[in-house]
Amino acid sequence: MSAESAAKSSPDQPETQVAEENARERRRGLLYVAVATLFFSTSPVLIRWAAESLTSYEITFWRMFTAGVAVLLLARLRQEPLPPSRDLPRFLGFGLIAALHFGFYIAALEFTTIAHALALVYTAPIFVAIFSWIVLDERLKARQWMGVLVTVAGVAVLAGFEPMFDRRMLIGDMLAVGSAICFGLYSVAGRSQRNRYTLFAYAGAVYSLAAVWLLPAAALNFSPTGYTLPAILSLLALGLLPLGLGHTLYNAALRRTSATAVNLVATQEVTGGIILGVLLLQEIPSVNSIIGVLITLAGIVLVIL
Repeated sequence: MSAESAAKSSPDQPETQVAEENARERRRGLLYVAVATLFFSTSPVLIRWAAESLTSYEITFWRMFTAGVAVLLLARLRQEPLPPSRDLPRFLGFGLIAALHFGFYIAALEFTTIAHALALVYTAPIFVAIFSWIVLDERLKARQWMGVLVTVAGVAVLAGFEPMFDRRMLIGDMLAVGSAICFGLYSVAGRSQRNRYTLFAYAGAVYSLAAVWLLPAAALNFSPTGYTLPAILSLLALGLLPLGLGHTLYNAALRRTSATAVNLVATQEVTGGIILGVLLLQEIPSVNSIIGVLITLAGIVLVIL
């Protein structure tokens, strides 16, 4: 190789290395969110198993408590600084919203099907977009408004054309929508704060304070005979798998690839949760539910893209 050709190729080498490193990070991020989605998909089945002997208040409390302790311990092992005490009021607010999000979701599964609950909870990106428009003045594109309308149509199919739809299912569906709204509020309210704290310290503090909010309700609805071995194992798995590991991997993925790609992969929790419900609980969704879920997911994709 001549000196001239070497001079021409050497400046391009660092750019090639950067591009390759970025590609590796993107692949790693997609792998992280794929594994996170598998963990997310276990949530409905684990909740159903725990709910055989425990109330939704107890399930939500122990789920948040287990995840909070595990993630905070991880933060300490990594020597990450915890949020300062002066930020406690702000984190109490985040914890309350997180407690309501998970509480509504777990309660919804007592009243409605897995297909309905997951599809409705995953309307959260729509509420994130709407709240960002109202609070942060982030305007929605025409495609996103179309996605909102398509999602509403999917929800209408889920509810209006469901042959088994009754008052009980309506309550469950409303709880699932409440869970989605709370997640939207949480995402918008905490967006700026996430940049101030490390991942594990932030998540561990929010989960732990959510458990504090849930403690009175869990104590008032304490089921002393309900803590069987299967129930305890389900609670531990709920805290460690879909919440502790799943949400940590999800946030790690967001740091490595685009939020659009991460959100699109994560929506497949709906598919995974329904499949596990069929295999492990023999809960087979109706044809109308499947159609409604597909329409709802299409609308969510339009909002996210």
